[in-house]
Amino acid sequence: MDSLKNKFDSIIFDLDGTLWDSTGTVAEAWQEALKKSPHTINEVMTQERVRTITGMTYDKIFEKLFAYLTYQQREEVKALCAASELDILYKKGGTLYPNLANTLTELGKRYKLYIVSNCQNGYIELFLDLYNMHPHFLGHQCFGTKGNPKADNIRDIVNDHNLKAPVYIGDTMGDYEAASKAGVPFIFASYGFGVVENGQIATINNFEKLGEIL
Repeated sequence: MDSLKNKFDSIIFDLDGTLWDSTGTVAEAWQEALKKSPHTINEVMTQERVRTITGMTYDKIFEKLFAYLTYQQREEVKALCAASELDILYKKGGTLYPNLANTLTELGKRYKLYIVSNCQNGYIELFLDLYNMHPHFLGHQCFGTKGNPKADNIRDIVNDHNLKAPVYIGDTMGDYEAASKAGVPFIFASYGFGVVENGQIATINNFEKLGEIL
């Protein structure tokens, strides 16, 4: 693993399943939102169910969960869930992975750090605000900004910040595919929500491991 040291100038992180787990709070927020929906929706939002769609774009999540609704109905439900999510997350937060801040501090001494996520607008900002993470990161991009796929958002960060040798850290196959399309090497966070069999340059089973291999 020592061979990965000094190979990169920057690290781009996925958020959910990589830096924190907010699925319990999100499930609660969406359940509250569904109660306010004008449409009859007999769904139970559990943490396990939210974990199965974590990492997908916000649009695709609601297409999968509510395929039986019309586009307009789905947009209304999505808006209710999005507002409820940010509201309840600000109050309750999520679960940071162990030694996150300390590891980021150490990594930040050697690399430029960024976040790219498929989340809605305001979600990354909430994470940064809630846990005073702003000092660690030099920039971020998400699906909610322009509606672009993750590969494009990774490219935006690389180009906008003139990164010469970035690496992407994520926990799903979608993360790996996006990094590959963007031409960025991928490290798999196996403690998250997904499975990546091969193609990654390394696998970490806890966040602290990054500090050792990079």
